[in-house]
Amino acid sequence: MTASVQPGIGARSTLFADGAMNSMTRAMLGRVHVGAADTGETFATIDRIVDGDIGSWVTEWEALADRIADIGEECLRRGHVVSARNALLRAATYYTPVILMVDGLDDADAVLARAFSAHRRCWEQYLALLPDPPEAIEIPYEGSSMPGWFFPAAGEAPTKTIVLVNGADGATSYLYPGYGLEAAARGYNVILFDGPGQQRMLFERGIPFRHDWENVVGPVVDHALSRPEVDPQRLVLYAVSQGGFWAPRALAIELRLAAAVIDGGVTDVSAGWRGLVDSDRLAMFEAGDEERIAAHIRNLPAAERRLVTWRTKPYGQPRVLRAYRETLQYRITPELAAGIDTPVLIANPDEEGYVAGQPEELFAMLPGEKEIVHFTVAEGAAGHCEPMARGLAAQRFFDFPDDHVG
Repeated sequence: MTASVQPGIGARSTLFADGAMNSMTRAMLGRVHVGAADTGETFATIDRIVDGDIGSWVTEWEALADRIADIGEECLRRGHVVSARNALLRAATYYTPVILMVDGLDDADAVLARAFSAHRRCWEQYLALLPDPPEAIEIPYEGSSMPGWFFPAAGEAPTKTIVLVNGADGATSYLYPGYGLEAAARGYNVILFDGPGQQRMLFERGIPFRHDWENVVGPVVDHALSRPEVDPQRLVLYAVSQGGFWAPRALAIELRLAAAVIDGGVTDVSAGWRGLVDSDRLAMFEAGDEERIAAHIRNLPAAERRLVTWRTKPYGQPRVLRAYRETLQYRITPELAAGIDTPVLIANPDEEGYVAGQPEELFAMLPGEKEIVHFTVAEGAAGHCEPMARGLAAQRFFDFPDDHVG
């Protein structure tokens, strides 16, 4: 159960034979565009990593993150606010590949707790050092709340607002610099949050994914519309990765949004799981042979066991078969899509890898105003969520809602 390197991406962009390591490294290099990583720091770190060795990966990224965090703390102590802010953002980013790969280590729980605590500390220090720091918010949610941030736009209120929806394992420390900064530069208020199964909701509160994301986006929209800074007619939804399922699911029910950007479209989360297993293992899944699946997983190579553990955990199910069955609810049907009348832009990159063909399927289902944008190998924009073409992606993605909300 591994993610393979896509050959069309090109040999010069293949930094690891291990598919997960290669994908995360490409994403890290894309973060250089917004100052959330540095090219030299990234290459110096991956040069020390043994391809496919999880322990090596975790050790080197955590060492880099710790070192850059120390630089940020020292700059802050000496009163160099801009230098401290920049270093702390990079440090927060560098803890994320530790968090994403820790499963499979003997001391995974301890490393995860340590790395996530450090990640959150650096991220929140960075936010506090911004010229106009955001407001920490708790969005009411089923008798509890979802943690998030409200970044007010510069200028007069009320104004247009964008709600950012993360994917299965993304961190808010990338969601804001990677997407929110681009929105802020265009005059948007920005709301980001951890929903069920994401980051703080999973690691700190133990709340898993749910498929009916209208029950997540609805409370976020309620919160947005309660704020005087928000123009209720100019509310935009922007979703990435597995958010490409959650967003259309929400849009079919939640009708208060003026436009949506989906990077990229997902119609069947379970298909992505099936695409990661060979035919023998898929037969076990379809037969529901839980004990045989568990025995098989115990004998997998460490990298594959790690991926199974990581992908299973956010669903709140103790075994992979039960998590897979949970994903069968994560589908967009033509009947559901028929309820979407929000103008939607969908990304469709070459070498999608995880949900190949699904952006086109979602596009075909949508009955209203819609646009599909192709990202190509020749543009350097191939791969899931266009990891190394962040400037091009921002231009294409944000021009669409700008055309609808000004």
